[in-house]
Amino acid sequence: MDRSLRTGVIGVMLGMITAPLDGMMLGPALPTIVRDLGGLEYFSWVATAYLICMAASTPIWGKLGDLYGRKAVYMASIVVFLLGSGLSGMAADMTQLVGFRMVQGLGAGGLMTGALALIGELVPPRHSGRLMGLFGTMMPIAFIAGPLLGGLFAERLGWRWAFFVNLPVGALALLLIGAAVRLEPRRIRARIDYLGALLLTVALVALSLVASWGGTRHAWASTPILALILIGSAALVALVFAERRAAEPIVPLRLFADRNFTLAQVIRFLGGVGMVVAATFLPQYMQLVQGASPTASGLLILPSMLGMVAVLIGTGRLISRTGRYRIYPILGGATVAAGMLVLLFLRPGANLALACALTLIGGIGVGLLMQSTTIITLNSAEPRDMGAASGSVTLWHTMGASLGVAALGALYTARLQDTLVERLGAETGTRIASSQLTPDALAHLPVSAQEAVHLAVSSGIHAMALGAAGLGVLAFALAWFIREVPLRERAPSAEPAAAAA
Repeated sequence: MDRSLRTGVIGVMLGMITAPLDGMMLGPALPTIVRDLGGLEYFSWVATAYLICMAASTPIWGKLGDLYGRKAVYMASIVVFLLGSGLSGMAADMTQLVGFRMVQGLGAGGLMTGALALIGELVPPRHSGRLMGLFGTMMPIAFIAGPLLGGLFAERLGWRWAFFVNLPVGALALLLIGAAVRLEPRRIRARIDYLGALLLTVALVALSLVASWGGTRHAWASTPILALILIGSAALVALVFAERRAAEPIVPLRLFADRNFTLAQVIRFLGGVGMVVAATFLPQYMQLVQGASPTASGLLILPSMLGMVAVLIGTGRLISRTGRYRIYPILGGATVAAGMLVLLFLRPGANLALACALTLIGGIGVGLLMQSTTIITLNSAEPRDMGAASGSVTLWHTMGASLGVAALGALYTARLQDTLVERLGAETGTRIASSQLTPDALAHLPVSAQEAVHLAVSSGIHAMALGAAGLGVLAFALAWFIREVPLRERAPSAEPAAAAA
């Protein structure tokens, strides 16, 4: 690989890592963001809005790359992501932050897709396996470094730097790609499934609002919730009909004729829900109950991230060696459920080392689900559908994460606010919930109020954990229906499975 090509590949990888790194930095910074901007009831939407826009835009960026050139479109997605990052860092209130995160998500949808497509054009086959291995290390780096950087920025420089840090990294990526990547002009005739993307977005937004508002802001039988359920259901039905007629649908429905493929997508969806627990909610407990700093809260959830990374690597190697994979989603569902249930031990006064160690179990479970469902998906698809199958894994994982943040965030917030109101009264409880949920602010509250906040946050974590545990049990039950179909050994379908491993 010559020097120019190596420089271009570095630029591509820098652009790709900004999205997962940004997502992982957010968790430890959220308590500080809520303190400065208020709007506790909207905090889960800081992640949900981003994930919905990312899921809806991912297939569109891929088609735009086919139509107008992958280099130009990838650079455009980086620009949109950086624009959203800069605006998010300047947000004056929670509503603005949610809106700017949507812009960020629109750009993030093209980062992974564009990076993989560019590498496919830049690198000859004999080097692609090694580079795909490097790509595989990007996510673990983001999982581990993200929480640490998010806590460090929130504590030392201010939470806005969790967004501003993307600007120099993205600018360097643009500079390297623009200077070093040379591609022959080549376009592929492709149709963009705008209708499918629109219907998918409508369904995700409606269902996320139902998950976030149902039983909290509005009663389940209220007109707004019923209307959202109707809109979301109608959009899903219309999406099925639209995808049957689309020349190049977002997700080819023929893939779902395979039972293993369908089960893998549903389990991947549930795994996406489990993944957001460690990244979004556990830092709340570490900071507000244990009194950890934002940086320390990032360190304290490292067992979860390290467990996930170790299992991703280990199970991939075991599956490649033995060819057997059915046991891993079964173990993954059971471990996710167990990992969520042990979070019920996170109470005021719980041992800090124990609280840190308990996060390991959930991370192991999510890692088992992620790796096994990826390989099952790729093994279930024909070579002509390999790209669509790979995109489907990302899409369902992102959908699970977005709906999971909304639903679990609603459980967490509702239980937290109810407990504060019950212990401190409506006026004081509401005031503390909306503006004083940070370690610094808690230190200036009366002892009785501090104890009420510790109990409220722990109760919120318990409500979230029970909901996530139920989803883990569902994943465990569905995994038993997966059939042990032998892994293909013929190229090209064996290559994606090896890359995933």
